[in-house]
This record gives sequence, structure tokens and C-alpha cells, in this order.
Amino acid sequence: MNSSGMTAYFDCVNGAAGDMIVAALLDAGASLESLQAGLGTLKIDGYELHVHKVNQQGLQATRFDVKLTRPQTHHRHLRQIVSLIRAASISVRVQDQACRIFERLAQVEAEVHGCAIDEVHFHEVGAVDAVIDIVGACLALEQLQIERVICSPIPVGSGTVSCDHGVLPIPAPATAALLVGVPVADSDETGELTTPTGAAILTTWAETFRSIPSMTLRRIGYGAGARPGRTRPNVLRVLIGEELQKGGSEEVVVLETNIDDQSPELLAHTAERLMEQGALDVTFQPIIMKKGRPATTLSVMCRPDQVEQMEALIFSETTTFGVRRSRWQRTTLERTHQTVVLAEGTVRIKIGSQGERIFTAAPEFEDCRRLAEETGMSVKQVMAEAMVRWHQDQHKPE
Repeated sequence: MNSSGMTAYFDCVNGAAGDMIVAALLDAGASLESLQAGLGTLKIDGYELHVHKVNQQGLQATRFDVKLTRPQTHHRHLRQIVSLIRAASISVRVQDQACRIFERLAQVEAEVHGCAIDEVHFHEVGAVDAVIDIVGACLALEQLQIERVICSPIPVGSGTVSCDHGVLPIPAPATAALLVGVPVADSDETGELTTPTGAAILTTWAETFRSIPSMTLRRIGYGAGARPGRTRPNVLRVLIGEELQKGGSEEVVVLETNIDDQSPELLAHTAERLMEQGALDVTFQPIIMKKGRPATTLSVMCRPDQVEQMEALIFSETTTFGVRRSRWQRTTLERTHQTVVLAEGTVRIKIGSQGERIFTAAPEFEDCRRLAEETGMSVKQVMAEAMVRWHQDQHKPE
């Protein structure tokens, strides 16, 4: 089997909301102190965070509450929310994710209400608790070093819901628009099971929506909703681990395009977006085009079922007018992980093998970088020590 890094699988037992997502990640081991530190750099006050354990039909879960300490009377536009997030002392990756979630919310609100995106007032969605939920969820996901998100089909509930626009059917129009193209699940629970904020977060993060993948579980978290469930616990479960896939031969698609009028900064951003959305690999190659123009070939390897998603992302993030496709067969080694213990901490070693024969082994770079940052060592030194320890462990007597 091979492992593709840390994957989070969101099991929507009874729907999803922003506070439930944050709570599930905290329950799975994200640090509340680090979360509060990151959220504290947002220029927002007048709220308190309350995190506590609750019991939902015999199941212990974490509850994440944002309590307002004074009334919030003003609404926010997308531009104001984006400026708020960009000014915070949090990583660029978290900023990008949070801004994309709000941009999706603004887009569907504009479509639902028939107005320009700049005219959208975020009534419920732009309130303090939603900003905290969205930014907090992105911070917690980064803390847990999640590389890939997969989600179950999403139950939406039934009936009606009251909001600033009056009484609306469930799923609320914004939620329904966000879930276009996403499998939804039937449920015998009534009420609003999935909120616009919950739908926006999961549909922005998730690479696919399906049953749980083969994985080695490392962490499990339960996030509780505000109301009790009628027929089942009102919780969102997150399962975190190393996803397993069989080695051997498989078909992949390579998407390519030549670009001669885009800055390296934007190309690098495009590569990051593609990898976040589940591309198997992204590479750049310098070329010379007609009239002697220096240019770059962007090459993206993906699975056949990801082609449309990847092409749409390439068109939206680059200046290209066309993308080439080619199908290839690739052979992969079985990939597993072993953990070595150094004096300074632990490092995972990625191992490539066929059957009993090990062909290659290498330390996980992110583990080494984390350890280097914590200790002041160089990344190169951590990598070398990890490999020495792994080789020593291989030759220990049984």
C-alpha cells in the first residue's frame, strides 16, 4: 500500500456547520491556544470563545461557541472581510483558504438575490461568529497538517428556516447553490442540518465526496452542533490519518499549457492551488515560443476523474486560452510510513517497496522542517539524522 500524507475525512453524521467543523478539529487534537492566538490577530473584538465537552445521545463531543459580549450592529461587504483576513498575522495559506470560502459565499448570495457581488451584505454569514468559524477552521486544518480533505455525502435536512430575508425552504438557497454538483444525503432529521457556512467550508476544502477511503487512522474528532439530534447525535465526525492506495499500474492524465504572459508569482500560486485541490504533481518547464518569447510549460498530472476540475482551475488562475490532454500509464511503488524517534522529536520515513523489497526511503520534508524550526537545527541535519536512525532501526535484532 502507499500513503499519500495526512487526509481528513469529514463524516457528516447529521450535517455540518462552521462551529461543528472547528469543534471536530479541536476534538481531534488542534490546539485551542494556537487557535486563539491566530484569531486574536484579527481586528475583531466584542466576543469570547467557549469550548467545552458535551454529551450527544451518549457520545462525547466538543462544542465550540462564539459568544458576543456586545451587540454587533453593522454588516460587512466581501471587500471588508477580505481586508480583515489579509491584515491578520496568520499564514498566507490560511488567508487564501478563508478568503476563497467567503468569495464563494458572496458569489452564491449575489446569484440568489440577483445583485452584484460587491453589493452583497453578509448578514448572518458576515457576523463575527462566521468570521471566527471560517478563519478558525482554516487555522485548525493547518495545525493538523492536513494535506487532503474528503467528505461524505452531505445531509441537508427538511422544512423551513427563518433568516433576515424571511422564511426560506431547507436547504436554504445559498446552501443549495453551494452544493450544486455535490452528492447530498437523505436524512430522517428535520430542520437545517447544513448551514451555508458549513457548506462553503467543506465544498471549498474537499477534493471529492464519497465513502471513507482506505487509511491508517491517527486521530478522530467529534464536533457537536447547537441543538440536540432527534434520531441521531448532532455531531460532525472527522477521521484523520494516512490514506492508503494500492501500488502498481494506473492511468493518469497529464494536462499541459504554454504561458508567456504571466508572472512567476502567479504561476507559483497556481501550482499551490492545483496541489491543494488534489493534483498528483505540478511542474514547470522553461521553453522558447514563437518570435523568441521566453515562456513556461505548466504540466499537471491528475486522475481521470479530476480533469474537469483541474482544467477549470487552470483557466481561472492563468492567462492561457487552451489546455492539452494526454493519457499515460504509470507504475508506483507501494508506499508506507515508519516513524523514527530522535532526541529532538519524531520524523516519519516514507518507504517505497514492492512486496518485501524496499527500493527507496526518505524522511518526510514537512516533519523535518517542523523539527528544524522547533530546535534551531538545519533541515538538512534533521533529514540526515532521521535516515541514520531509520537504518539503525532496520538492523536491530528481532
